Formats: sequence, structure tokens, C-alpha cells
Amino acid sequence: MKILVADDEPSILEVVKLYLENEGFIVFSANDGEQALAIETKERPDLLVLDIMLPKISGWDICRSIERTVPIIFLTAKTSESDKITGFSLGADDYITKPFSPRELVARIKAVLRRSGLLDETGSSLKLPGLIINIIHQTVELSGKQVNLPPKEYELLTFLARHPKVVFSRDQLLTNVWGYEFDGDDRTVDATIKRLRQKIVSNNFNYIHTVWGIGYKFEVIGK
Repeated sequence: MKILVADDEPSILEVVKLYLENEGFIVFSANDGEQALAIETKERPDLLVLDIMLPKISGWDICRSIERTVPIIFLTAKTSESDKITGFSLGADDYITKPFSPRELVARIKAVLRRSGLLDETGSSLKLPGLIINIIHQTVELSGKQVNLPPKEYELLTFLARHPKVVFSRDQLLTNVWGYEFDGDDRTVDATIKRLRQKIVSNNFNYIHTVWGIGYKFEVIGK
């Protein structure tokens, strides 16, 4: 899922992006309202996190000008009751004041997405043509036969399968699967992808695809 975060403080953009990408979201950042509107029009994100006092175009005006129904969370230093009332009257789904906890922001983003019917975290398995990934038991079946995967291969496959057709760079995969403190390089991703492909071999479908010059994506394509 895609989230747009608009704030004129680079440190806030950086930390929110890190926390959200760690949860598997695709994050677009904007440091002013004009840039935020351009990204919203082009990328059509699933949720917006907006500072109110953005340069060029305010968060208020962005909220007024968007032509579609999309969940919006205001993340702002404006703490008065009247500001909160204005935010909710404009259709905001939540209102968070600074300073804030990044973990709480992620939790509230997920809550808004669940209420909007955009996020379903209750599924016990990912059922795909020829492939079943059991989330509870952390097992994989290919054409009815169990495939034994070590933890990182399973985590990489599950992460990609949860985001079908989304292209991830090697750095994004390192961040989301191996974590921020991992000391390896992008050759680790290539080696793990190679092992996965050797194990997830189907006579009917291809699952993991190389996007040359960018990275990898998961998509079920018939042979």
C-alpha cells in the first residue's frame, strides 16, 4: 500500500519513512504542499499524512482540493481544540500532534486503513495459483507439496507476495526483510532470490521476477 507523507521537517520525513517502510508500506515524501499535490495526483496513494503548515500549499488546502475520497491524517504542531475541529470538519480521519511517537503513528495509520476497509491483517494464509503461504505456521506449499525454506527465504517470499506487482529495490528489501542494522550488501538479496527461485519452481507459473536496473517484484504469471 502507498502512503504519502508531507512535512517541511526533513528529520520527520526520514523517521516516518523508515518506520512505515519497515511495515511494508510504499512511502512517498513531500516537503511542501505543491509537491504533495503533484505526488497525490500521479501516484494515487492509499493514505495521506499531512502537516498543516506546509510551505506553498497548506495541509488544509490540500485536504480541500483532493478530488477523491482518501484517508487523511494530520500530523501537526497545531494543538488547539479549534484546529482539531477544523481538521475533522474537513474530513480528516485522525489528528496527531507533535511531538509524536513514530510507533503510535504507524499504529494509527493501520487503524485508519482497517476502518476504511483498505487493510486486512486477519488472513491466515496467502493463497495463490499453485502456491500457498501459511502465515500462522510459516509453511509454504507448492503444487500441494511442502517446500522447506529457512527463515530469511520465507520472510523474503512472504514480504514480496504481500505486495504483488510492486517493484522493490535491493536496498528496500534489505531494510524490510533483514532490518536496518544488517551489515551485508545487496548481493545478499540476489543470492537469496536465486535460492528461492530454485525452490519455488512450478511447471505452470513464474512468481519472482527481476526488474532490470531496479530490483525485484512478485507476480503470478503463467508459463
